[in-house]
Amino acid sequence: MEFIFTPAAPTARGHYSQAVVHGGMVYVAGQLPIDPVDPEARIAPFEGQARRVIDNVIAILEAAGSGADLVVKATVYITDTAHWPAFNAVYAEKLGGHKPARTVVPVQALHYGYLVEMDVIAALRDS
Repeated sequence: MEFIFTPAAPTARGHYSQAVVHGGMVYVAGQLPIDPVDPEARIAPFEGQARRVIDNVIAILEAAGSGADLVVKATVYITDTAHWPAFNAVYAEKLGGHKPARTVVPVQALHYGYLVEMDVIAALRDS
């Protein structure tokens, strides 16, 4: 197992890794829309948070030797289903024609008052 850390994404604030590589796959921990350069800054509106979350995930994937085009499964947590269309638009923009399996889970609240969180499983790039 390899534990991934990149300064291009937020530092883990608990007892976990940004991602773990094992068996040719990358498992990215849930990412919040935290700016890795200024972790105390708050991003608004929702679309900005969605972009930041996906950018954080992509930075971790790339550090692990993967990429957005190798995502197999994404799980997205949103605090209001009214945000679903906005998330879908940003997600489609960031992933282009790549359409991995995805689950969107409405939740009551997320840590630090954020509106979206995302984790993914992806394949490693062939060496």
